[in-house]
Amino acid sequence: MVLKRFLSNLILPLLLSSCPPFIYAQQKMLTMEDAVLKQRSTLAPEKLKGITWIPNSKILVFQGSGDHEKDLMRMTIGKPEMHVFLTLSYLNKELKENNLEAVGSIPSIFWEGTRSFKMFADNKQLEFLLKLYPNDSVVIGLDPKFSFSFPDHFENVDPSPISPWTAFTVDNNLYVKCKAEEIALTKDVDKNIVNGKSVHREEFGITKGTFWSPSGNHLAFYRMDQTMVTDYPVMDLTQRPAAVNMIKYPMAGDKSHEVTVGVFNLNTRTTVFLKTGEPKEQYLTNLAWSPDEKHIYLAVLNRDQNHLWLNSYNSSTGDFEKNLFEEQDEKYVQPLHPLQFVKAHSNQFIWQSKRNGYNNLYLYDVSGKQISQLTGKDETDLQVEDLTGYDQRGERVIYQCSSKSNPIGRILRSVSLKDGTSKTLTSLTGTHIANLSPDGEYFVDIYSSIQTPNITKLYSTAGKEIKTLLAAEDPLKDYRLGKMKVFTLKASNGMDLYCRLILPVDFDSTKKYPVIDYLYGGPGVQLIADRWLAGSDLWFQYMAEHGFIVFTLDNRGTTARGDAFEKVIFRHLGTVQMEDQMRGVEYLKSLRYVDPNRLGVFGWSFGGFMSTSLMVRQPGTFKAGVAGGPVIDWSYYEIMYTERYMNTPQTNKEGYAESSLLNYAGNLKGKLLMIHGTSDDVVVWQHSLLFQKKCVDAGSQCDYYVYPGHLHNVLGKDRVHLYNKVTDYFMTNL
Repeated sequence: MVLKRFLSNLILPLLLSSCPPFIYAQQKMLTMEDAVLKQRSTLAPEKLKGITWIPNSKILVFQGSGDHEKDLMRMTIGKPEMHVFLTLSYLNKELKENNLEAVGSIPSIFWEGTRSFKMFADNKQLEFLLKLYPNDSVVIGLDPKFSFSFPDHFENVDPSPISPWTAFTVDNNLYVKCKAEEIALTKDVDKNIVNGKSVHREEFGITKGTFWSPSGNHLAFYRMDQTMVTDYPVMDLTQRPAAVNMIKYPMAGDKSHEVTVGVFNLNTRTTVFLKTGEPKEQYLTNLAWSPDEKHIYLAVLNRDQNHLWLNSYNSSTGDFEKNLFEEQDEKYVQPLHPLQFVKAHSNQFIWQSKRNGYNNLYLYDVSGKQISQLTGKDETDLQVEDLTGYDQRGERVIYQCSSKSNPIGRILRSVSLKDGTSKTLTSLTGTHIANLSPDGEYFVDIYSSIQTPNITKLYSTAGKEIKTLLAAEDPLKDYRLGKMKVFTLKASNGMDLYCRLILPVDFDSTKKYPVIDYLYGGPGVQLIADRWLAGSDLWFQYMAEHGFIVFTLDNRGTTARGDAFEKVIFRHLGTVQMEDQMRGVEYLKSLRYVDPNRLGVFGWSFGGFMSTSLMVRQPGTFKAGVAGGPVIDWSYYEIMYTERYMNTPQTNKEGYAESSLLNYAGNLKGKLLMIHGTSDDVVVWQHSLLFQKKCVDAGSQCDYYVYPGHLHNVLGKDRVHLYNKVTDYFMTNL
């Protein structure tokens, strides 16, 4: 009685109005191909794809549907009709007339000013001229004079949005090209010196290596010297005999690579490098140009990742100019967003910071003086997730945030730069994503909730609803699905832990069911969301069809809940996360329809680390587990991610020893299937191989399966094979 009363006090209802009356069985059953391959295509809610705005116009362009699913459509704001913008057949006709190969789908569009756009097909850049007429008609024609081919093996294409120049890389060198003219910006022979590509293993919000200036006269780019980083072997099993592909993989505590930033001047055809100083082992993040192109701003982070300097540099000489401000934290600082200049004031910018425990927007001038804190001051904002842009006059900032009443949803709001007054632009509870028009007058709101597939509407940035562009039907309405609920449990410190539970199809509360606990548990991920199907995977429903309960809990350490929730894992990865996951186990065991002797756990990557941790550090809790691409020992993982959360192995020996699953292999009880791609360059194969060796040494039995040639995940058609493997394992053992 005491235990039942204690557990019942853990459970809190979440937004009862947002939990659907739940989708009850219709007729169809999901196949594995449906659950794995079709969940992002034919069984995903219809949505407007490829949304883009013609610059300096009121015309929205997007991918069509139905009879026009291979075409691009357009809509002029203020006019009710939608028209064809570009058909696949017309594009291929133009290509044929210019002796170019046909394409199977229309490539992405990159606007160059108002009257032309670029697209890339095969190894060519195609330039199209656009004519708009007062009667709302459009004429598009390929301009062969401005189309050109790329060299073989080109990558990282980055067209200037203003000028006709395009940047790209070949092997590890950077080039720019316009018409017939091609310029090599770098000529490094050593393959371990990399130019124009993303650096720091794509941490700190870095996704690319080239940055065009506002007028397209300059190109800033990353140069990464990896010569001092240890070589790591990745096996190529396609050759006879097998060959070794050596990559650079900086493991925690070892030597890191060194990064600099070059600036190429298209007018003078010269390059300077920013003088970012010592030590060389530092992180150069969140690059931004000033509107006048005279300055480049970098968030410079020390290797310990607890001290940040926002610096400005002269883009012509590379000289350091000044430090605008610093940020420090006893655990870590994680810059993810470059500063963004204010639309109406070129001497002011917005900086995103978690200095008060939640990510918020701060207004600064270029001297480094803070003018005001814009968000996080009222009872609505919890944490800013995205700075969308500015309204037409540049007086208000539009942003996406979570709210204090619903931290798993996302709302759209705006705040005045002048007086800080905020208002909510969207009223429906759920998740809203905005696509803002270039002039800041309108935005497209893409909305879904747990029970709402997709509604896409057009709004003014004043918050006025203008038009519904799409109201998607439920693509699963004919399928037999399990009942789903979203709720919260309490962590030991009283914080809410969001949970999702999917019951079996034809659920009978008098029966006992097996459970699969699907988890991730690591930083940067939120599995449970107030969007379609609560962010769940169709494979969960497939398992519900086959008599399983599927449970997920977002433990402390996951994202979007603020520093107190996220940083509790510092220097002890896995420990607090397991504590929270065990609260979920307590809850499951309190349910009369759960068989406590048939619990399973499944996760990939950090989730693989978590599922293995639970199997060996909480032995006997789960009868069966599956760990895909698991981190086993954090000292074998890369520097940038690991040292943020764990410091180095030299300075945190206790934490690394505590979290190393090699030390617990002898504790394994139950059945554990470990899966790894042999060419994994993220969580290298060595992790799971070392664990197998430890199991052999300890006499533990661990099942093992590898996917030859696959990287960190198993994608493509082989993904069906993977999920059949996982499903069979749980069917057999639970």
